[in-house]
Amino acid sequence: MKALFSNPPWWVQKEGKFLRKHWRAGVRAGSRWPSTAQVKSKPGNFVFGDYLPYPFFMGYAASYTKHVTKEDIRFRDSIALRESYKHYYQHIRKEAYDYIFIEIATPSQEHDLAVIQKIHKLSPKTKVVITGPITTTQSELLLTEFPVHACIRGEYEKGSVRVLSGNDGIVDYDFLTIKEMNDAPFPYYDNLIARRYFDYNPIGQIFPHAQIWTSRGCPFKCIFCVWPATMTGSDPDGTKTRTVRHYSADYVEALLKDLIGRFGYKSIYFDDDTFNLGNKHVVDICGVMRKLGIPWSAMCRADTIKFETWALMKESGCFGVKIGFESGNQYVVNQIVNKHLNLEEARLVVHEVKRLGMTVHGTFTYGLPGETKEHMLDTKRFIASLPFDSVQESGTAEIEGTPLHTLRQTGHLTTYAGANVDSSYHREVDGNTKWQQLVNELKQK
Repeated sequence: MKALFSNPPWWVQKEGKFLRKHWRAGVRAGSRWPSTAQVKSKPGNFVFGDYLPYPFFMGYAASYTKHVTKEDIRFRDSIALRESYKHYYQHIRKEAYDYIFIEIATPSQEHDLAVIQKIHKLSPKTKVVITGPITTTQSELLLTEFPVHACIRGEYEKGSVRVLSGNDGIVDYDFLTIKEMNDAPFPYYDNLIARRYFDYNPIGQIFPHAQIWTSRGCPFKCIFCVWPATMTGSDPDGTKTRTVRHYSADYVEALLKDLIGRFGYKSIYFDDDTFNLGNKHVVDICGVMRKLGIPWSAMCRADTIKFETWALMKESGCFGVKIGFESGNQYVVNQIVNKHLNLEEARLVVHEVKRLGMTVHGTFTYGLPGETKEHMLDTKRFIASLPFDSVQESGTAEIEGTPLHTLRQTGHLTTYAGANVDSSYHREVDGNTKWQQLVNELKQK
């Protein structure tokens, strides 16, 4: 049996003026909010330096499935390859896989379903399996209307094994236990693309760098957040208990030693949903990084570790952090996003992290349901009042399986008291596209 875990090409069009046109391309698996942007690369020609996330769920599932089934399991990240459609389809026709697994979320859905139709035409005996956030709400439709063999909900290590063992149709959530997670093989990397993954922020990255998880899940319930609602949990309306599962310090140390030894990574970015959930976990990972002696950074919250632990992070080699704020207006943070973050306390953390000599990348989103223009301008003022080294401002993407998507369907969610889908709310599944639509509106006179 031969199966492929595939992250297919996603090219859109050329944009720009005259001879300076660039391709617009998408990122899919590995991105919490798949989207498109202008890139330096073009089909068949990789150029280093575009945002390129490692496809975590797929990389782990490929290794796990190969380990358990002992079958011929392959992994092909065509986004990292910057592969053309022609080359990708030639590969599909030539290999005639028994199974192809593809991870899909709302922004890439239309594109990816067309790819699946093409795969079926080229290799009609291949059984296509869909994973990713789209399966939370559309599994029945996908199985009925498209040449799809199975839809796996949530993280898909165990579900992939079940499919190769004969299951089809809807394969429901089946999460790894903490023990299974820490006993699992390392995620798939290969020599050709392992050094291509790229995230410039937080500032201070030294390339090539590795993007790593030290945990799965997040207990918080931000209205737009995708993976805790759809992949590491099943909570489309924000009412269920969400959990976090940590990799042990021993697992993380062994993984990093393996990757650094094989690929010569010069820095590490911990791209957990929230890296610093729990002081003990952070202290343990600081111990690992102190032993390895390699610079690192992480995606964090401002309020989930002791104040003095930021200094421990710096001492162990942390050069920068991303911190999610979402808005600079406390009402929006509390009543619309439901983030439970005190902005004034978060402000103190930013100053402390900067005092310690680390860089800070702040992340913010605009166009939330119930958010006014004045709320958004408050965010602009909040950003201007703090010494961020870099800032991510994006439009709020609506991805299926999240409370935001559920809100639009139901009209009201008690947990998100200030969130209203009315005439002022603009639905958009691509955050970059939505942000461009909001830019002019937010310019202050």
